[in-house]
Amino acid sequence: MTTSRSSLTSTRRAALVVATAWAACIALPASAQGSGYPDKPVRIIVGFPAGTGPDIVARLLAQKLSEGWGNLGVIVDNKPGAGGLIAASEAARAAPDGYTLMLAETGQLSIAPSSYNRLPYDPVKDFVPVSQVVTSDFVLLVNPQKVPSKNVREFVDWSKQQKGLFMATFGAGTPGHFGAYMFGDAIGQKPEPVHYRNTADALGGLYAGDVSGVFATVGLAASTVKAGKLVALGSTGATRSPSLPEVPTIKEQGYSNLAFTAWFGIVAPAKTPPDVVRKLNADIVKAVQSAEGKQKMLDAGFRATGTSSAEFAKVIADDTAVWGKAVAATGFKAD
Repeated sequence: MTTSRSSLTSTRRAALVVATAWAACIALPASAQGSGYPDKPVRIIVGFPAGTGPDIVARLLAQKLSEGWGNLGVIVDNKPGAGGLIAASEAARAAPDGYTLMLAETGQLSIAPSSYNRLPYDPVKDFVPVSQVVTSDFVLLVNPQKVPSKNVREFVDWSKQQKGLFMATFGAGTPGHFGAYMFGDAIGQKPEPVHYRNTADALGGLYAGDVSGVFATVGLAASTVKAGKLVALGSTGATRSPSLPEVPTIKEQGYSNLAFTAWFGIVAPAKTPPDVVRKLNADIVKAVQSAEGKQKMLDAGFRATGTSSAEFAKVIADDTAVWGKAVAATGFKAD
């Protein structure tokens, strides 16, 4: 993939606009509305089905927050569909009182602005970042019954002998979709993305041999890999995943220009009172950075972070620029 100097400038400018807009939201003066918050159950909307990475993270976080709030109750509300856009649209329209939140992921806030002609929400204007919760590397998964490869180089050699490099995705516009293009660029092949409605369908296609491979988060892949059902050929992080330390990174295997990760974090509807946002941030950071919280996230295949609101805003803005370049290079646009 190649990107012109003008497109690089525009993506950097876009990232600056995003960061500035969110910084302004975060810096608003505090109100008195947050006193006593929360005093009723809090809902966390998740744009993906039960059992997926975002759902697992949301439920682990919900449990820790509920404990910290005297078992007040934190409800995880799954609203799957359209790569998370349905959930984001509902969360954007929710009352800005701190009682409806969303566990956002990279695709909804950093990829969607570049990959969709029209969005039912504005990633910058409709949300205030609260805290990044975890990051997750991806792994390249193959079915050992269909693909005779033990590492990335063997997979590349094998795929060049096939009719095409068919890569499953968990939906158009998701990190795995454009990660497949990044991979294809790194190995000198053009992938053919095959979009499935959800993770179960995509993995079903992999088992059936309808696709060559898929980029899945470590959290989703770890148990299947450890059970020997699928093989992880390489991970996409800068360093090996602590959940799958035996799997070398793709960079280690000679493809130094390929590295990408995903993140999940809590956002609130725009105009949520700043003191509520600060309270939420403090409690999320405490939950995620506790020894128990870190270990539970690690056991599930994720690296716990727990950032400030401003740090999360910067992550979103920076990734908007990075993924924007990847999307632009593919020419992909969804309605």
